Amino acid sequence: MGEDDDKYTKDGTVDHHGNPADKTKTGTWKACPFILGNECCERLAYYGMRTNLTLYFKNRLHQHSATASNNVSNWGGTCYITPLIGAFIADSYLGRYWTIALFSVIYVIGMTLLTLSASIPGLKPTCYGKEDCHATVTQSAVCFLALYLIALGTGGIKPCVSSYGADQFDDSDEDEKKHKSSFFSWFYFSINVGALIASSLLVWIQDNIGWGWGFGIPAVTMAIAVVSFFSGTWLYRNQKPGGSALTRMCQVVIASIRKYHVEVPADKAVALYETAEAESAIRGSRKLEHTKDFKFFDKAAMEVPTDEIKFAADPWRLCTVTQVEELKAIIRLLPILAMGIVFSTVCGQMGTLFLLQGSTMDIHIGSSTFEIPPASLSIFNTLSVLFWVPIYDRIIVPLARKFTGHKNGITQLQRMGIGLIISIFAMVSAAILELERLKAVRKHNYYTLEHIPMSIFWQVPQYFLIGCAEVFTVIGQLEFFYEQAPDATRSLCSALSLTTVALGNYLSTLLVTIVTKVSTRHGKLGWIPDNLNYGHLDNFFWLLAVLSVLNLGVFLIIANWYTYKKPLGTLR
Repeated sequence: MGEDDDKYTKDGTVDHHGNPADKTKTGTWKACPFILGNECCERLAYYGMRTNLTLYFKNRLHQHSATASNNVSNWGGTCYITPLIGAFIADSYLGRYWTIALFSVIYVIGMTLLTLSASIPGLKPTCYGKEDCHATVTQSAVCFLALYLIALGTGGIKPCVSSYGADQFDDSDEDEKKHKSSFFSWFYFSINVGALIASSLLVWIQDNIGWGWGFGIPAVTMAIAVVSFFSGTWLYRNQKPGGSALTRMCQVVIASIRKYHVEVPADKAVALYETAEAESAIRGSRKLEHTKDFKFFDKAAMEVPTDEIKFAADPWRLCTVTQVEELKAIIRLLPILAMGIVFSTVCGQMGTLFLLQGSTMDIHIGSSTFEIPPASLSIFNTLSVLFWVPIYDRIIVPLARKFTGHKNGITQLQRMGIGLIISIFAMVSAAILELERLKAVRKHNYYTLEHIPMSIFWQVPQYFLIGCAEVFTVIGQLEFFYEQAPDATRSLCSALSLTTVALGNYLSTLLVTIVTKVSTRHGKLGWIPDNLNYGHLDNFFWLLAVLSVLNLGVFLIIANWYTYKKPLGTLR
């Protein structure tokens, strides 16, 4: 019996037949390459489109600069809203394996259609020269159908793949548990490898060989990733779906409303209902200690005569303390999540206005004839991330630990705050560069030049600063949401953390729309005209810098208010 105990995992995972997972045959690092490969290829495909998509819309679909920027922002935002769908399906019905598999296939279908729309006569826009292209309504519709199929596909992959990789390591096994944190490092590394290839090789192919090849290569890569993912099926450990967190939260809200007249004792948490067993009534979750904020929802855990508990309570009338605290924990995360929206808007400029800014500058290396695609500058963002991750882990954390005594050097909230500060300097850098660029335009009358004689490499600092900010804020946010999420809602909270990117894209669209409408009154060209030499893009960057400062101030207040969750008991 003892031998069998050591042979199988103790975290509830099963193999692909539904039997308890054999530790010697499943999981750990032998299963992870298939998962990491899938994520790397998916990110390569995504960034291979996202990085240069603004110029595709502008030069091939013949869209106005502001329209192209907004369309990219809207699509990018949708890619980070759809994970809510994927997380719900994975947690409630299909599990992570089948969710990743199904949505990866949808992704490949979308990529294939996008490739066809850029390469097949009749589907691709008709071009009269390099930049003089026009797309029909049908051609544009096929392109956007493909892009939004891809957005749906990524929605099933993003919220599941990191958690699915973590599922391959048994928390009850100390040896395996040590490797779980290493998996997250390699996971983040694989994302940046995909981004690095996309922002260098694929962007060059799109600009110099053709969009058919530029979209076709990631389509083939994604197809290979799907085959690879299925190839590892017999090695995977799978967590069974644990039920709908959305339903549980609705139960708390409904039960609280039904008992709106019930008074909750001010200091008598023991009067609230909880199961007598050591484990929580929620599968896959530890019990949570009662907290004093959001007292209205405590009414859901108050026992009244009409509850008539016999064998089990009706969860639509009476909820456990843990179920109530699960909802409270999600609510407490929402303000922190909201503070990431402006940050995501700043980061989103790399694929929109940074790209348009770079397209007006000298794209040659020295006196050579080799041209650098403006979208390739995002490679410095990726290199910045790859540079700062080991610097943070190997130098900053040990140094900070000596002063703070905190095991991580600084808390996740402090880490996120530092990233917000750095993002302000990124916007200031972009604004100052645009000021200098416009000074050169006015001084030398460069208004009609497609590329003014100012090197595009002056953009490197703003890309590098955003990469540094991401290492602090984005990774800090991922860790924070994972640790503070109730055990049974980690997929949902992972998806929620991704929505900041979506909302940031939508905020960018809103700001560009408002700025364009206001700044073009009385016949003016506005801040963001087709020819940026006549515009004031610097004003938009200053606007984002001011919003970032205000956002930081609100974040500091909320971080000071935040109450950490308090788990009790054991995991079922």
